[in-house]
Amino acid sequence: QVQLVESGGGLVQPGGSLRLSCAASGFIFSRYTMSWYRQAPGKERELVATINNAAGSTNYADSMKGRFTISRDNAKNTVYLQMNSLKPEDTAVYYCNARSQWNDYWGQVTQVTVSS
Repeated sequence: QVQLVESGGGLVQPGGSLRLSCAASGFIFSRYTMSWYRQAPGKERELVATINNAAGSTNYADSMKGRFTISRDNAKNTVYLQMNSLKPEDTAVYYCNARSQWNDYWGQVTQVTVSS
């Protein structure tokens, strides 16, 4: 059974930091490209960051560059999203995604709220 379980969301003040985690099971994690997406109220889901399965190369949405860092630990079957210098506009539900040539898996959401 495939599972992607996100954690680490919460309420943080502007300028603060959070680290999201996504623990995977039920598939060969190291073979999958992992991504974080988010969806703010009233907006479409958007890609936050991606890390590939091989060399670990990363890509970020422009608005996250320099503030967010995606990483993975294949030994722990976990992908992380370190979020620094958070802004109110980062408030959203965040999703973990695992993608290969054949499969596309989505996790549950974790809520991130940036507010004073």
